[in-house]
Amino acid sequence: MDISTQNTDTDDTPPPAAPPAVTAEQKRAARGATRPGDRIFLALSRGSGIFLLVIMAAIAVFLTYRAYLAISKDDANFLTTFEWNTSLLPPKFGIAVLAFGTVVSSIIAMVIAVPIAVAIALFITHYAPRRMSGPVAYVIDLLAAVPSIVYGLWGALVLVPHMDGLFGWLNDYLGWTGVFSWDDGAPRSMLTVGILLAVMILPVITNVSREVFRQVPQMHEEAALALGATRWEVIRMSVIPFGRSGVISASMLGLGRALGETMAVATVLSPDFDIHASLLNPGGGTFAQNIASKFNEATEFGRDALIASGLVLFVITLLVNGAARMIIARRSEYSGANA
Repeated sequence: MDISTQNTDTDDTPPPAAPPAVTAEQKRAARGATRPGDRIFLALSRGSGIFLLVIMAAIAVFLTYRAYLAISKDDANFLTTFEWNTSLLPPKFGIAVLAFGTVVSSIIAMVIAVPIAVAIALFITHYAPRRMSGPVAYVIDLLAAVPSIVYGLWGALVLVPHMDGLFGWLNDYLGWTGVFSWDDGAPRSMLTVGILLAVMILPVITNVSREVFRQVPQMHEEAALALGATRWEVIRMSVIPFGRSGVISASMLGLGRALGETMAVATVLSPDFDIHASLLNPGGGTFAQNIASKFNEATEFGRDALIASGLVLFVITLLVNGAARMIIARRSEYSGANA
């Protein structure tokens, strides 16, 4: 057979048939929208999502209106003033100290809690024997259900009296930095609050991270082991990349609790409504703690001022969660972990 015959045979091959067009009815059937039960469930799900957005919008409108009533009468800069006195005429109040205390205490809590929580989750899922992992996970679940006031009482009665040694060590070796200088006062400071918040958010981050690490496909770990990887290399190359988005989500849940924690912080902290460079001396305050401690004794205008500070906390929480969603969406390995 010559070359021309081969080319003719090849050219006579019919092209592949085009796939049939999908009609609108077939699309609705594929979505399950033709069954009454599916249509009802779809409507309820969509209505629930819309209702949630309506609630969030209503909260934002209420906070904004009450905040406007207070800020419009404020004689000081609401964002930069280091004072909170709503009984003056005209009143002077600002959130600079509260914003600083809220952010600093939450950062301390996250720096302490996230590495420990991830390590505990990895230990439970990949290192601990089955007889140990079950009880440890059960204890972590119980800690997540403890009320915040119980943590606050523990912090005031147990944690604060035993912080002198740590504060003294930090002052001796790191006091020259100014951040860890201590004047031998009561250790009711931002560092104590950060440690207490770390203990509170640790179970939340651990539980979510543990469930994420359990979802790692077994074939990924077996493939890494087949290539000669050690257990730590399996975790580093397979488990952590797969569960990174889940760990970020768990951290954001913990950060949300740390930002809005009220009674535990109010029980431990001794605020003086000032910003100090040292984390070991009493001072500062947080949004939630300030609202809880002053709301009952506040006048109508004072409550509007406290609601204005609550609006700032509301905005900070939304920004933090939005930033977390953007971080997750920009990392391509998150979406390709199941590939």
